[in-house]
Amino acid sequence: MNTIDLTPLPARPSLAQYRKQAKELLKAYKDGDAAVLERVKKFHPRSKDLESAGCALADAQWVLALEHGFESWPKFVKHLEAMLKDSSPASRFEQAVEAVISGDLATLQRLLKEDPSLVQTRSPRVHGAMLLHYVGANGVENYRQKTPLNAVEIARTLLDAGAEVDAECGAYGKGTALGLVATSAHPRDAGVQIPLMELLIERGASLEGAPGGWSILTSALANGRKAAAEYLAELGASLDVEGAAGVGRLDEVRTCFDSDGRLKPEVPEMKLLRGFLWACEYGRQRVIEFLLDRRPDLMRDVSTGMTGLHWAIVGGEVETMRLLIGRGAPLEVENQYGGTALNQALWFAMTAKNGIDYAATIDVLLAAGSLIEPGSLGWIERQEGASQATRERVLASLRRFGAES
Repeated sequence: MNTIDLTPLPARPSLAQYRKQAKELLKAYKDGDAAVLERVKKFHPRSKDLESAGCALADAQWVLALEHGFESWPKFVKHLEAMLKDSSPASRFEQAVEAVISGDLATLQRLLKEDPSLVQTRSPRVHGAMLLHYVGANGVENYRQKTPLNAVEIARTLLDAGAEVDAECGAYGKGTALGLVATSAHPRDAGVQIPLMELLIERGASLEGAPGGWSILTSALANGRKAAAEYLAELGASLDVEGAAGVGRLDEVRTCFDSDGRLKPEVPEMKLLRGFLWACEYGRQRVIEFLLDRRPDLMRDVSTGMTGLHWAIVGGEVETMRLLIGRGAPLEVENQYGGTALNQALWFAMTAKNGIDYAATIDVLLAAGSLIEPGSLGWIERQEGASQATRERVLASLRRFGAES
């Protein structure tokens, strides 16, 4: 289930209201309401079967439960009933979660003092997160993915109260607090990602994540968390070819090839490709040159939907773009969204809010001969997300290279 799409509950939800909503949803579905049909399609695991078998009240109830993060209607009802009692374990847990995500240390300390078992309690939602997992602001309900400035103090309070540092939850399969923090944008944007990671590791968190789970380091790379991945590598997190390439460890990348420059049989091809792409996104030029000398086919591989040049644009790595173009990177190959390198750079320039100068990537591509699609000027002029200065700069560049209104 995608936690980004979950619907919040009021502090004192009404079971009668949700029963009524289920009946209304069922009626709207049978009436062909487009918005409701989309809701059912999005959340009901067997929505296609409903087209032939029909939608029953139980199906509508299930959709409502899933929209709020519960795997069944009975579990949803149980939670709603418990929330009506301020002293219930469910109510106390929800209050503690709110204290964690808002940075209300005094309330959190009071709740933990009144009920020490809260640090071992799990959310009844499908992710089963504990309070410490909520510090990661990742993999839980989207409306609760928040990082207060005192998140480190919040985490320390939970750990001092007995929270298990490497407890797993269902977020992305086997999420640990360290993994969730390292792959989340919210702690990074709040300026506390590395301090949070430092605290968790100091308290014994595994650099590798849960046994049999996903690699924290490579997941950080895949989520654009460059500093977090580098920090893990510095502390000795294990590196395969993907992770080593992504953090720029050429010494480790070399060990994946034999003396004749061939990839060793035990190294997965897909790991090599992903490592090359992360190297492009994060500007690891020595690694890129080493890999292309041995595997020039990496340059044009689009099995992931994006070439290395596309990823260099994502990272705003202008010098890496020049290196790739100089080595023959194709300019007009389309990504999975149908965008060439220039299309992608234009889109990022108009929509991204990460501080990267995407106008500079556009200049590199135009100078290299990227084709300007008809209508590009009009599309840029209609975009409202970018600043006026950025829009004018991009328009000037396109006109300089022959774009016409």
